Amino acid sequence: MENRLIALVCVCLLAFSVVMASLALVSSDPNYAAAAARQSGVSVMLSEGRGNIFDCGFQPLTGTVSRQYAFIEPGRASYHTLFEAIPAELRASFYESIQRGMPFLMPVTGDAAARARYLFYAPERYQPMPIAQHLIGYLDAEGHGVSGVERAYDELLSGGSTQTWIECSMNARGGWIDSDTPHLTKTNGTGAGIMLTLDSRIQRACEAIGMEKVDKGCILVLDTASGRVRASVSLPLYDPEDVAASIARQDTSLVNRAVSAFNVGSVFKPLLAAAALEQGFDPAAEYQCGGSIEIGGHIYRCAYGRGHGAVDLRAALAQSCNCYFVWLGLQLGAQTVYETARAAGFGQSQQVAGSLRTASGNLPDAAQLRDRGQLASISFGQGALTATPVQVAAMMNLFAGNGQYIEPSFVEGVVDEYAGVVEESLYRPVQRQVFSEQTVRCVREMLIGVVEEGLGGKAAPRAGGAGGKTGTAQTGRYDEQEEEIMDAWFAGFYPAEDPVYTIVVLLDSGTHGSDDAAEVFALVADSLSFFLEK
Repeated sequence: MENRLIALVCVCLLAFSVVMASLALVSSDPNYAAAAARQSGVSVMLSEGRGNIFDCGFQPLTGTVSRQYAFIEPGRASYHTLFEAIPAELRASFYESIQRGMPFLMPVTGDAAARARYLFYAPERYQPMPIAQHLIGYLDAEGHGVSGVERAYDELLSGGSTQTWIECSMNARGGWIDSDTPHLTKTNGTGAGIMLTLDSRIQRACEAIGMEKVDKGCILVLDTASGRVRASVSLPLYDPEDVAASIARQDTSLVNRAVSAFNVGSVFKPLLAAAALEQGFDPAAEYQCGGSIEIGGHIYRCAYGRGHGAVDLRAALAQSCNCYFVWLGLQLGAQTVYETARAAGFGQSQQVAGSLRTASGNLPDAAQLRDRGQLASISFGQGALTATPVQVAAMMNLFAGNGQYIEPSFVEGVVDEYAGVVEESLYRPVQRQVFSEQTVRCVREMLIGVVEEGLGGKAAPRAGGAGGKTGTAQTGRYDEQEEEIMDAWFAGFYPAEDPVYTIVVLLDSGTHGSDDAAEVFALVADSLSFFLEK
């Protein structure tokens, strides 16, 4: 019995020795150690690598600034170290995250950053003062595009840039394994980004003017020769990182006014003038304006009911004589007015980006315009006619250019942001000849006269001259003081001779007049003079 017990003890001692030897071997083998680390490895995404959006000069409009993040170890120690230093609005999220038993990221500044053990930087999607946010759009909580270019090219932009991960190893207690400190790993994306036609310098200049002078409205700047949109500003602005605040304010700041339809008013009149000249109309033919004209039992009036006396086409444009253009529209007839407006882009949407398009606006068809009352109203830009600033800009660009319709373009192409090249051009505007160069020269001279001699005097820039047309459109809506809400416009080109830019200013849903829009136009033209000098 005693011998058996001794034998059993010896066997146990031998087995224990084998186990200890095996453990020593495993612990000293780097391959086993690496395997253990892999089993406890943690990867946390710092940047999802969404492709960026650029201006026409390859200046990035997204991902230009970075934000500091603390990589936080779960557990009591991190809680006691950081909780008081975390901003109050983030403490609930911090407390919830620290209970999950996994490391996490928290944006930090100041004292919180100083107390954090590990700090990393990640690109922010939008700039502190966002640029062109109505065109660029914004993302949802999962990082997918909700509006604008972000939505139109969501699939292409996803994974376009460099993905960044924080990797580390954790022990069974949820703490760091010090031999594998948190470190970055990077994976290149597809390189796919989007280049817009915007010039960020012009965009910023127009945004500054808009924030100072425009409550609600739009500033649009086209390159006259190509129809490329160099600035597209919709006001009021909003913060793409805090869309909920804009929704709560109910200030319509999420509406992109550049692509939304509004009542047009007298900015439509140059189109009618050009249609008449194409039909061989004598621009010197006079009409006697008495301040009102009756058509089908309805009276149409000039502003304030004041008559302009004997006016020809040039004077009628300069003084924005409604009665003259009612008379002219009736002479042209429904078919000519409709076909001309349609050729100039009214009543049809334009492409913005991918499947994103502007509103169509409303252009009564030829059958509807056979109603003399409808035709009379449309002839001076009123009635059922509505249009977007993009459509108005394309129309005015006919006279700034050579009479060719060029659909305004917002997107230049798909780029490879690593190589810094445009891989695929997306500049494919619809183009068609609408007016002869002779007609265009005549109307352009008249539009310069609107600024130099007529109602558009406040649109005159400091130098270079300009041409254009005022417009104050009735909306049929009234404010609390029973004043009618107006859509005020000035659409024109700059410089007067050999125009380089076509500019549209809209002030909507207010009691503004076209003088206010003209003053904003002049400021925009003055800012553009700087770029002409370059």
